[in-house]
Amino acid sequence: MMRIPAPPQFPTPLFPALLLAALLACTVSCASQDENVLMTGPAPAAPGDDDHDRSGLPADAPGGPGEIKRAGGNPGARITGGNGDYRFGSSRIDTHLPEGYPEPTPPGAIDIKHYPPVRRAEVSGRVNANVGMNLGFWPLFRHIQRREIAMTSPVEMDYHGWDGDASGPRRWTMSFLYRTADLGPTGEDGRVEVIDTEPLTVLAIGMTGRYHLSTVRRGLAELEAWLAEQDHWRVAGDPRAFYYNDPSVPNDRKWLEVHLPIKPRTK
Repeated sequence: MMRIPAPPQFPTPLFPALLLAALLACTVSCASQDENVLMTGPAPAAPGDDDHDRSGLPADAPGGPGEIKRAGGNPGARITGGNGDYRFGSSRIDTHLPEGYPEPTPPGAIDIKHYPPVRRAEVSGRVNANVGMNLGFWPLFRHIQRREIAMTSPVEMDYHGWDGDASGPRRWTMSFLYRTADLGPTGEDGRVEVIDTEPLTVLAIGMTGRYHLSTVRRGLAELEAWLAEQDHWRVAGDPRAFYYNDPSVPNDRKWLEVHLPIKPRTK
């Protein structure tokens, strides 16, 4: 895999940033096409939940921060490896996730996942979100350069005021995630704002394909269909996507997730 080497002062290798930016720019001009690939594998073991207070939660809720419960899609999909080297079929995530984050959802599976708080650097905008992925990247990259912070995976895109239709979101937020909160303070840094997020429960679908709104739209349709067939959960926020790979990875191996925040329905 081609990589851009990290500046010498960085404590760990950087995500290949310049190549990522090139890919994000390409999403503006590349023709939209369906390159989503679903894969299969042996069934995973469900995480335990005996040590958590589950009062008021549906039976298929994950047990606590960082935990996962398979909810739909391909029940036999399973990843191998660990943080910094997750694998599924020909897809691979070779950059560390933030501390405490649940493992990625394999392509073809739908999971309920509970995310812990994370410190993140973010930039928001109102231009087309595919263009915004390129515009937002550079101030975020300069921010982690100044703070000498190695990049993690995924890059997060939050899509505000969007229900998956062709018009796209009214606003977007692009974020780089700190691996641990002690890597830098919260607050403003030029166009970048560093914040601590709240814990979040999401319905997640794993996918492969182009890092583009058209791919996210397909994922949202799958999640909305799952929600329509059950009575325990409802949507509780704007959709988001996790982009795990760099631009040297072919589109049919690029790993991503599409998320809908959810909460239990009131009785």
